[in-house]
Amino acid sequence: MASPTLITPNTSTPKPLTPIKSKLTNPTTTTSSATTTTLLLTRRRDFLSLAAGILSPALLLPVTPAWADENEEYAKETSEVIKKVRATVNLDKNDPNIANAVAELRETSNSWVAKYRREKSLLGRASFRDIYSALNAVSGHYISFGPTAPIPAKRKQRILEEVDTAEKALLRGR
Repeated sequence: MASPTLITPNTSTPKPLTPIKSKLTNPTTTTSSATTTTLLLTRRRDFLSLAAGILSPALLLPVTPAWADENEEYAKETSEVIKKVRATVNLDKNDPNIANAVAELRETSNSWVAKYRREKSLLGRASFRDIYSALNAVSGHYISFGPTAPIPAKRKQRILEEVDTAEKALLRGR
């Protein structure tokens, strides 16, 4: 059961609230000095909040130059891979350097795939999809049949088409 003092209203007169004293002001200062200090603190707070509001977006959003550098690096490395794929696929089957070219292409393609396969921002790009498919077809052929085996005409045509579409997409920024 509830206490009778909680149910009945208090008949005493309310006490006035005591003013809150700032920890930042010295209690021995005069009134004009306290007013000046309070005014300076208010101005400082306003200035800092304004500066933080202006500078925060500049500090939080410098992503665009970094993204541009990554995009340029991706475009450069992908175009190098495209050139190596074309050069290796178009080599004559009697060329003595075909085994070295295939080994270099495999090394380049493995490093390219290892670097960009983890980038979620690139996975939806048409250039990434097409060059990845072409690299997979070339690597699969040479792994299955050896580095000196010629690529069949139909597979070679498909690989070159994928490389061409990847290069076009890359030029468009896709």
